[in-house]
Amino acid sequence: MVPHLTTALNGPLLSLEKRMLSDMPKIEHWFRSQWLEYASPFYASVDLRNSGFKLAPVDTNLFPGGFNNLNPEFISLSVQAAQVAVEKICPEAHRLMIIPENHTRNTYYLRNVVELVTIMKAAGLDVRVGSISPEITQPTTLETHDGQHLLLEPVVRVGNRIKLINKELGDFDSCAILLNNDLSGGVPDILKNLEQDLIPPLHAGWHVRRKSQHFDAYNRVISDFSKLLGIDEWLLNPYFETCGEIDFHARTGEECLALKVTELLAKIKIKYAEYGVTQDPFVIVKADAGTYGMGIMTVKSPDDVRDLNRKARNKMSVIKEGQQVSKVIIQEGIYTFESIDDAVAEPVVYMMDHFVIGGFYRVHTGRDVDENLNAPGSHFVPLAFEKPCTLPDCTGQPDTVPNRFYAYGVVARLALLAAAIELQETDPLNQ
Repeated sequence: MVPHLTTALNGPLLSLEKRMLSDMPKIEHWFRSQWLEYASPFYASVDLRNSGFKLAPVDTNLFPGGFNNLNPEFISLSVQAAQVAVEKICPEAHRLMIIPENHTRNTYYLRNVVELVTIMKAAGLDVRVGSISPEITQPTTLETHDGQHLLLEPVVRVGNRIKLINKELGDFDSCAILLNNDLSGGVPDILKNLEQDLIPPLHAGWHVRRKSQHFDAYNRVISDFSKLLGIDEWLLNPYFETCGEIDFHARTGEECLALKVTELLAKIKIKYAEYGVTQDPFVIVKADAGTYGMGIMTVKSPDDVRDLNRKARNKMSVIKEGQQVSKVIIQEGIYTFESIDDAVAEPVVYMMDHFVIGGFYRVHTGRDVDENLNAPGSHFVPLAFEKPCTLPDCTGQPDTVPNRFYAYGVVARLALLAAAIELQETDPLNQ
């Protein structure tokens, strides 16, 4: 299923996608050279927005939690990519412990963990799921929304290793640990100073990571890529600013935020005029750290951030794990003019190592084209990618199924490369 693009795919984006198709060998060679220099994250998902005149990433998640939403027909892509990723990080690995998020009541998230277990087992690993949740004090079997079962076992620290102790199944000491927990609340003591390989590394967690650092790296990636193709980098790159030391409760930092909003809206307006875009520019203000669509709002005027009511301030002040927001990123808003059954949609691309393994559409019936869709009430269309994203039909039109998705895969990989640079630059060993 290719969602309906409510604006005609023409003008700059059409010529951009044509350029990607004609320059595919050049693009793939460039990516290969980049991956010789930077180590790809183990896995990632990238949220994209397609306005018909602009295609760009708006968020990159290094602990993706939607593997259950991928097209099951392409699980072989995930398995092959997982084999490559494991060989790079821990070539001798034959046992893998997966540590998920603590929210065991989200049965859809649990289904994601089941799918991860399936992929890693098919990649040739003995896999068990270890929980660091205080609620899991003994082996516990949980049921997903569709009747699958997942065994969670409490993680035990023994010296500088973590293990699973189970009389029935036998003890489990893995050479590698796959985190599917984004560490928003910080690194628990049980995971500190381990001699086992942690994938992704601890500094990929939201206790350290900042969206502004990621998009700063993306600025550099897209600058090089746009020169390679001879294109305007704005077509693939959202402008952004940051505002630190903000306190939504105390209403401090509001003028800094209003000023940055004013400047960014003016900057976007210039580009809209250049490309004949008739829509009103807007920006997204969101916490500089964290995920799950928390601490996000759409802003069309500086007055929108000066006049926040108490409910809005409360919503913006706290993110996952109750973390207080003190710094925000102000990001150019990108309309999504894709829809499924008249509901607004945006593509999410999944990758393992540096390979695109599939994706899905996040769909929301209660949100508009200028709003964040990662919110309660969203649903997913898992069969959106009918063919692998990496095999375009260079003889076909840019908007045919494999070609639109090839463009999505290119932009997602640009964001993945930015994440690789970001992780290298924030690695404590490189400080």
